[in-house]
Amino acid sequence: MNTKEYLEILHTAERLKDTLRHCTTSKGRTESVAEHSWRLSLMALLLKYEFPDADIRRVIEMCLIHDLGECFTGDIPTFLKNDKDRVAEDNLLNNWITSLPSEVSSEWTALFGEMIAQETKEAKIFKALDKLEALIQHNESPLNTWSDNEYELNKKYAFDNVKFSVWLTELRQEILKDTLKKIETEK
Repeated sequence: MNTKEYLEILHTAERLKDTLRHCTTSKGRTESVAEHSWRLSLMALLLKYEFPDADIRRVIEMCLIHDLGECFTGDIPTFLKNDKDRVAEDNLLNNWITSLPSEVSSEWTALFGEMIAQETKEAKIFKALDKLEALIQHNESPLNTWSDNEYELNKKYAFDNVKFSVWLTELRQEILKDTLKKIETEK
């Protein structure tokens, strides 16, 4: 990859700094997709001792690139995103990835394929963390920033994604305790 191609990738990815998500920070500021991806990557890094048999570097790579499609479509909350939205985002992302230098294109195509297939431990860890990060962020955000459907959604969301791991299931239970406490004390 030459330096111009390198910079072009970074310029496209920079859009995620300005692509806002549904969640807010603890001070009520709308967070960016880049902020979500950063903390998701940190969450993965912190798990290298909990999952010594997993390739945590690969999980971190998934965390870093997973929302790059939102450079082109923006963020659509999971409870609003439909199949048409997913297809549009996937097509735009795939078109961009195939235009990248071959080594990056082939590596990212493989990573996205692995994430979608959800067959490897690394892909399952990534997917669970992606969902858990959103729940943690909601628990940190002011309750008045929650939409009406999130009171119930945040009690049920992601349990199916963590069931492959005792540790992640315990983490999800801790997050649920925080959710219930937040609703009880702030409502």
